[in-house]
Amino acid sequence: MAEIDYYFTSASPWVYLGHKLLCDIATRHGATINVKPVNLLGVWAISGGVAPANRPPVRQRYRIIELQRYAEMRSLPIKLHLDHFPLDPALADHVVAALVDAGADPLPFMQRLFAAYRAGDRDIANVEVLAKLLEESGHDSATTIKNASDPRIIAIREQNTADAIAADAIGVPVYVLNGEPFWGQDRLEMLDRALTIGRQPYSPDA
Repeated sequence: MAEIDYYFTSASPWVYLGHKLLCDIATRHGATINVKPVNLLGVWAISGGVAPANRPPVRQRYRIIELQRYAEMRSLPIKLHLDHFPLDPALADHVVAALVDAGADPLPFMQRLFAAYRAGDRDIANVEVLAKLLEESGHDSATTIKNASDPRIIAIREQNTADAIAADAIGVPVYVLNGEPFWGQDRLEMLDRALTIGRQPYSPDA
């Protein structure tokens, strides 16, 4: 059975736009998704990534166009200019890590979480908002949020960040199949093809 390492952070619009398609692809191929929230700033520190607000205006404008294109392509609603932006996604990421650690399936909650922020402009750094989203997804919110603050869970995100860097992640989302990174939700069709034809992973050492 194929395994896909899924590196993400909860605040990313690109993670939101690719999440459902990734789940559909994995289901179609019988692949396992290993859910791995990361600290995006830690990844960018190595890859040279820059926060949107610090990019040249031409890149900021083009990003907004691309968000609209992919939202339409993926048939997903999106709010382009958020009231709750920027926000710290750490707690939301730790909540996902806590669900994984507890053996729960975090993927439906993640879809709800990402949409709440990127389509609904809800403050996913707020404990009450997270608790409601957890309850709506069938999880014990009190236990999960308590566990999310455990140093062991926080360390999982830190280790995921180190693993993402080791896998040559440039930003998020990154999907790693057999050691080959696919950066960005616009690479999901390439990931799908790799799974379909069962090819060997490509390498920079080829």
